[in-house]
Amino acid sequence: VSLQLVAAVAFICFAASSAPGAYTSLAGMEVVVTGLFFLLYLLKLDQRLSWLFWPLADVFNSVIAALFLLVVCLFAVIVKTNNGMLAGGV
Repeated sequence: VSLQLVAAVAFICFAASSAPGAYTSLAGMEVVVTGLFFLLYLLKLDQRLSWLFWPLADVFNSVIAALFLLVVCLFAVIVKTNNGMLAGGV
């Protein structure tokens, strides 16, 4: 849930600051994917779809999302077009 909150805050900051599409779309994508994993566990669909080891998929998603957000946020802090991009990067 904390990764979804961080991605949602970054998405809101990037969207409000009229940042380039890559910043906004990546943060938005992470919000959606993490929300789908949350919904999967909430509805207990992981027990019905037993052919995939869901905790490993969730860890893999979290690691990839953290790396993508780290790279995007570093670029946003370096470029720093406006204060909204800086806030989203931080």
